[in-house]
Amino acid sequence: MDPHEIEDTSDWLGCPTELETCRHFLRIYENEVLELTLQARKAREDVFGLVQMHAEVCKERDKLRAELIKARSDLADAKRKATDIETKTAWELMANGKHISELAAQIKILKGEETFSAPLPRRREGSEM
Repeated sequence: MDPHEIEDTSDWLGCPTELETCRHFLRIYENEVLELTLQARKAREDVFGLVQMHAEVCKERDKLRAELIKARSDLADAKRKATDIETKTAWELMANGKHISELAAQIKILKGEETFSAPLPRRREGSEM
């Protein structure tokens, strides 16, 4: 295109000069840089906050793990004690049963009865064993 055919608009009213256009774009870029700087600062604060929250949650997790380990240990001790009590009780019951049967046998002897005179239970008719 011939340079004479291009219309020169530099003297029109309201048309910015090259310097004004450059200053305008400079202000736009400055505003964008300020906004991006603020966003970066906010993002860093958010990341710092998240790191701090993570550290607090890790401390809480470690505390709860320690409590869980202690609770499991206490549970194991309680189960062991319960088993000991059950075993001791079973032995005491067996000893008491033996003692009662010995006393019953002595009573029968003192009464003059046979100690083990009870016959075995009779078989039912028709049962084969």
